[in-house]
Amino acid sequence: MTTPEEYASVRYLVDDVQAAVDFYTTHLGFTLRMSAAPAFADVVRGPLRLLLSGPASSGARATPDDAASAGRNRVHLVVEDLDAEIGRLRAAAVPFRSDLVSGPGGRQVLLADPAGNLVELFEPAAQPSAHATG
Repeated sequence: MTTPEEYASVRYLVDDVQAAVDFYTTHLGFTLRMSAAPAFADVVRGPLRLLLSGPASSGARATPDDAASAGRNRVHLVVEDLDAEIGRLRAAAVPFRSDLVSGPGGRQVLLADPAGNLVELFEPAAQPSAHATG
């Protein structure tokens, strides 16, 4: 098991802790570590620890009122087959916030959790072989 020092932790403020837990564990492969719903829950995926803070949590209460809306930051999750993930999530009626975007580093799409926080699914571009001949 990973110790807290081995996690990169991100706090997302959410309106409904249980809805956020359901979203991340059902659709994005996170595991519930701890729940004190409706105030707080802690979910993990690999080295990422996502702290889901509801309105009654100390983390949410410490947030200034002018920072209450979801920001432009997002959790970045690498996937092996972006097309398959998009199909699976569309079938589950998960709300997408962008179209598929391709660039030199790979392809990505944004979706939103129940509170409107952004999640980026990213498929890296294939890397050319170091031994390729031209």
